[in-house]
Amino acid sequence: MLKKSFTLSLIAILLTPFISFADEGMWLPLLLGKQEADMQKNGMKISAKDIYDVNNASLKDAVMLFAGGCTGEFVSNEGLLLTNHHCGYGYIVRHSSVERDYLTNGFWALNKQEELPCDGLSITLLVYMEDVTGKVLKGVTNSMTEKERNEIIEKNSKEVISEATKDNHYKAEIAPFYYGNQYFLYVNEVFTDVRLVGAPPSNIGKFGGDTDNWMWPRHTGDFSMFRVYASKDNKPAKYSKDNIPFAPKKFLKINLSGAKEGDFTFVFGYPGSTTQFLTSFAVDDVQNFDDPTRIKLREKRLDIYNKAIKQGPAQRLRYANTIASIANGWKKWIGEVRGLKRLNTIEKKKDFENNFNSWCQVIEERKENYGGLISSFEKEYSLRKKLNMDVLYLREAVLASDLMKNARNIYGLLDRIEKGKISDKEEIDLFSEKLLSRMQNYFSNDYTNHKEVDKAIFVDLMTTFYNDYSKENIQSSVFGNSEEIGKNPEKYFEKVYETSFLSNEKKTNKYLKKFNVKKIKKDPAIELFALLWENIEIKQLPALGQIEENLDSLYRIYVRGIMEKESSKQFYPDANLTLRVAYGKIEPYYPKDAVKYLTHTTIEGIMEKENPEIYDYVVEKKLKDLYKRKDYGRYKNEKGELPIAFIASNHTTSGNSGSPVLDANGNLIGINFDRNWEGTMSDIDYDKSQCRNISLDIRYCLFIIDKFAGASNLINEMTILE
Repeated sequence: MLKKSFTLSLIAILLTPFISFADEGMWLPLLLGKQEADMQKNGMKISAKDIYDVNNASLKDAVMLFAGGCTGEFVSNEGLLLTNHHCGYGYIVRHSSVERDYLTNGFWALNKQEELPCDGLSITLLVYMEDVTGKVLKGVTNSMTEKERNEIIEKNSKEVISEATKDNHYKAEIAPFYYGNQYFLYVNEVFTDVRLVGAPPSNIGKFGGDTDNWMWPRHTGDFSMFRVYASKDNKPAKYSKDNIPFAPKKFLKINLSGAKEGDFTFVFGYPGSTTQFLTSFAVDDVQNFDDPTRIKLREKRLDIYNKAIKQGPAQRLRYANTIASIANGWKKWIGEVRGLKRLNTIEKKKDFENNFNSWCQVIEERKENYGGLISSFEKEYSLRKKLNMDVLYLREAVLASDLMKNARNIYGLLDRIEKGKISDKEEIDLFSEKLLSRMQNYFSNDYTNHKEVDKAIFVDLMTTFYNDYSKENIQSSVFGNSEEIGKNPEKYFEKVYETSFLSNEKKTNKYLKKFNVKKIKKDPAIELFALLWENIEIKQLPALGQIEENLDSLYRIYVRGIMEKESSKQFYPDANLTLRVAYGKIEPYYPKDAVKYLTHTTIEGIMEKENPEIYDYVVEKKLKDLYKRKDYGRYKNEKGELPIAFIASNHTTSGNSGSPVLDANGNLIGINFDRNWEGTMSDIDYDKSQCRNISLDIRYCLFIIDKFAGASNLINEMTILE
């Protein structure tokens, strides 16, 4: 039986001298002094303080969280920033129309007056971070329940945040590390006046499209440019014509010499999520259940959307962002499953767990602290499996169509009314007006063409949901006429779609203008959504949430035990969208027998891939003309070639998109935008022989801005080292 009593000090574990390794790891900038010797041994020529320093301007002042899920970097003293094209994609689409198609043709502001405001876009700059473990865990004891523990942590955290933001304009958050064994305070500045400055045409910024996504070799000009504006005293401010370009404490200098094979590099950014400590039971779920299900369901949506975009530019614009979002995870999961199988990760985890159990039995104190952990994990994951699959099908299949997403929005209002959370008629009318406005916008966006696409998604995904899953896991009465659906599920779901007022603009206007709760509840789509939501989300989610809470508690103890057992190893905390440094070298790799992938690509590869018949491989005429003339200007390499992208062994993940890739002196040489397919399992199991981050060579980025777009105003802003 596992007991939650410990004599081991976490602080002692974290301060133990470690052996460090290059390549794998996402290191906290505050603690980078521990890695400094290894980084310098591998080629770094600057110090840890040059990267992170609270008292002086450092590289951390040039790096930001972009749009809550990517990274960006300042490249001028006037708030000019670079990030990925796919990070700015949604904002480029918002400013685009068929008549003014910035997504297809690109956009370049040749002066600040032409820059386009991006409503809802924000960037977050770290002011400082601090270890507040002692403050957050003050009063926490081993005898507490998880609920009691969390209540004290929440109370303590609020006090720490309140003190950090008192009498200033900063915003703060506290992030847990090692499953709650350690806590850091992050104090930030958040800027909300961010404007679009430049974006290459999609045939450059997304060259290769979803076909090349996650792949190497790569030839994508994946960048876009924005500018941060501030008040006249250089503080965050809402959008105003009176705002001025923000002056950062630090911006990155650009090294036109690039980097060659074997050179040291590091990535500075906001990696989103890794799970290196997962047990074999968790990995089995990912490899054999969760990922395969997601892949199958997303593939169905992609097939339908990809057929739709061939109908014309309006459809392509409508679905471009949606396809990119769906396909990104779909392809990543395919590679992840392959990688986990290749590395035999489940068996390796089992071996480690057996070894951990044996280690626990040697000393009575270990047995008391960690004995029974592995069997407890097995029990919780066994309970979790079906519940998690229920929720996965709900989100990937039931909510795949706009019809069901719109039904969810209306169900939300109905639910609040029935529970008495909204009772005043004026308040109900206000909410229904908002829903009506949203639906009117929905119908105004070329709904006639979209209806057939959305209907196909609804029918296909709901039929799959019924045939492959719900027959055995959900009572057939949930579907109303169980006899009808049993005979012909496709016909049943077609009828639901066509008879729902949510698929008809006139009926939607009529129903929402006179919000009759009884009539709306009887709509077949809303009724179907309500029954599925109540049978899955409402009934299953609390139980699943309790299991996840139990697992978090077990992982906190398990990670503590692992760090005690492996005391000679340096453990980096899992990524959690906080600022990190990863370092490695520019290195080739061998993806399969007799095949070697080199470290750099050039414009020759773009021309080799060109295919006018395939949208992903259309090459811009002006780019071809520059190629034919070999008019690369100062952006060519020592061989006279125009470099496009390169790979290195820096450990990256989602969130690192847009991160600066820096040389040994801290100068910008590239913009991280992807990982190789062979390395997509690195969130769980890192393989230094295969895992590579893929980066846009900064020389291609500048070439496009200068020679292709003629935006010399932007080039002149930057500090470029020849």
